[in-house]
Amino acid sequence: MVVGLVVTAFWAMLPAYVPNNAAVLAGGGRPIDGGRTWGDRRLLGDGKTWRGTAVGTLVGITLAAGLNVAAAPLGSAIGFSLPTFPPAGALGLAAGAMAGDIAASFVKRRSGRARGAAFPGLDQLDFVVGAILFAFVLAPGWAQATFTLGVLAVIVVVTPVLHVGTNIIAYLIGAKNEPW
Repeated sequence: MVVGLVVTAFWAMLPAYVPNNAAVLAGGGRPIDGGRTWGDRRLLGDGKTWRGTAVGTLVGITLAAGLNVAAAPLGSAIGFSLPTFPPAGALGLAAGAMAGDIAASFVKRRSGRARGAAFPGLDQLDFVVGAILFAFVLAPGWAQATFTLGVLAVIVVVTPVLHVGTNIIAYLIGAKNEPW
């Protein structure tokens, strides 16, 4: 059932989809790179902060806990079961999403891109790769059962569409300076 596959993929990734947005809302704080440079470029830049990373990770974990409470009743209402998140899986998704975004920032600085500059492909999937990788490391059995090939395929196709769509909306309402 295609609908079930799409819903499962979206549900399973929610704790990874939300942390970067929460990090932005946390605003400011001490940069992770402490202002250090490599050559003439910052390692990460001012946009990657300890506060944002901590808040983003905590929001993702908290969301996973809330989804665990809602999974059974919602699953019954829609006619199929939704995945629940073990603590290690929730941590893997949330922290991995943040780590993937931080790694992408490092790559962007090395390639000469300024903070906020577009990097198609990397911008849309950096956090997905980090989240799924961390989930497989921290909760391998759960990740293997949850992220089947079908679910992964849906994530790779749907995430860029969601990412671009939400960024355009955020730009239009004045919450972002760029539409990407």
